[in-house]
Amino acid sequence: MMKQTELATFAGGCFWCMVQPFDEMPGIERVVSGYTGGTVENPTYEQVCSNQTGHYEAVQITFQPDVFPYEKLLELFWQQIDPTDAGGQFFDRGESYKTAIFYHSAEQERLAEQSKVKLQESGKFSKPIVTEIIPASVFYPAEEYHQDYYKKNSAHYNRYKTGSGRAKFIEDHWKNNDGKKDIIQSLTPMQYEVTQNNGTEPPFRNEYWDNKEEGIYVDIVSGKPLFSSTEQYDAGCGWPSFTKPIDEEEVDEKMDFTHGMVRTEVRSKTADSHLGHVFNDGPGPNGLRYCINSAALKFIPKNELAEKGYERYSVLFD
Repeated sequence: MMKQTELATFAGGCFWCMVQPFDEMPGIERVVSGYTGGTVENPTYEQVCSNQTGHYEAVQITFQPDVFPYEKLLELFWQQIDPTDAGGQFFDRGESYKTAIFYHSAEQERLAEQSKVKLQESGKFSKPIVTEIIPASVFYPAEEYHQDYYKKNSAHYNRYKTGSGRAKFIEDHWKNNDGKKDIIQSLTPMQYEVTQNNGTEPPFRNEYWDNKEEGIYVDIVSGKPLFSSTEQYDAGCGWPSFTKPIDEEEVDEKMDFTHGMVRTEVRSKTADSHLGHVFNDGPGPNGLRYCINSAALKFIPKNELAEKGYERYSVLFD
């Protein structure tokens, strides 16, 4: 039986930065960069970004609403943008970089309007929310070199996201630092040492190194999903090992030169927790081994996902 899919279309400034947040989420089948809302057929990137055609840079998402509902897409969309900027996004200026939600149905319009009102009333921003809510129109896929840019040119993508000001804006406006402080104060000494002081717990004497139960692992501080038991394997090292994260957007990699070694550290993006390290000796298709401290993780069993608010990740175990 084929799973039902729908389309969602969002403009959030440079479309390079609007793919990765959605791409790795459960229930997302495809994210395409392109142009919409203009008056010229088959526009080129040069025409659009020079504001000659009236198009917005946008992404069109094919998703399974029973796995990742439209409401969740809207929530994730808002967290990538400055919704109070009417002239573009960050250092990209002009109509092609304005933000908009392009609805494909009356229900999408209702949910979009509802989410916009909710954001305005939340008080998160003192200025008005100016993101437009517009009927969807013809969507033209962008040139191939723009598709999945964060994968094809990851170094340039990361420099751009930081240099444009987007990364800092997201950190400053969408992270709950007060809640993080409260949670950090409740950590056990080992959890604190690992996540806040870049420590390492003893091998073979930690909670999840030989866990065989199905479920997901979330950040002990932020609660953000990080890894799934479907990608866990016994690497013989004494720590939980995974071939890939659930959401690559939530995992940062940094060079680590401590202890006379050159390694790649793994940190969680939302909480900036130290998680462990990633090595190039894994069994998966990418050849990676994410060696993670149990103390940085909290395990959510498969049968508790709905109860704990992680129901959409049940699809990982179908």
